Amino acid sequence: MLNINKLKISSAHKQLVDISFDIKDSIALIGESGSGKSLTLKALLNLLPSTLKLEKNINSTFELNYDTIGFIPQNPFTSLSMMTKIKDQFFCPIEKKEEVLKLVDLDISLLNKFPSQLSGGQIQRIVIAIALSRNIKLLLLDEPTTALDFENKTNIINIVNDLKDKLNINILFVTHDIESIKDICDDIVIIKNGYVVEFGKTQEVLNKPQNEYTKKLLNSSFKNKKFRN
Repeated sequence: MLNINKLKISSAHKQLVDISFDIKDSIALIGESGSGKSLTLKALLNLLPSTLKLEKNINSTFELNYDTIGFIPQNPFTSLSMMTKIKDQFFCPIEKKEEVLKLVDLDISLLNKFPSQLSGGQIQRIVIAIALSRNIKLLLLDEPTTALDFENKTNIINIVNDLKDKLNINILFVTHDIESIKDICDDIVIIKNGYVVEFGKTQEVLNKPQNEYTKKLLNSSFKNKKFRN
């Protein structure tokens, strides 16, 4: 569990992000492009550029470092070497490689292939498997389904949902695609221009949004479609 009591990011002339929320199990961070989602992820990963100022007060049941945080980018190809076989992109014993591949529903024969021989959906699952090979406590996902077709998008959503149930990890799912998280994340945070405008249980927010910005996002994404448990 993480208590993000304060996370502020600013440039020399502007406050970019000023948010607080808890990650108790699985939570979605929703907002339009430029709302501060990616900056929040970079702050948690200690990857903010030196030109930005960061203030944070985070309490966690585990230490936040490379060994405890897994990151799944929007473009998974940026995480892999195209000239290296999949088996050599893991840093763990073969038994662990086979274990995590099964978790993401991939055959171990893929270990002997190069990334260029795999589909986008397979590559995304490989990146998730590599993250899981480190026994992480927090999984950060940055628009992981954006570049995928409907079938692969559905597969990734099902896998993440399954991992949430099987493993003792916290999930922060960052996206503008609200439909992709409606069955995965217990809680949802809506941000606009770097500030939280609505926070609550996912199903409650989706069915009874209180903020006008949230209503606008839902109308755009779902065309007034209602969701139930």
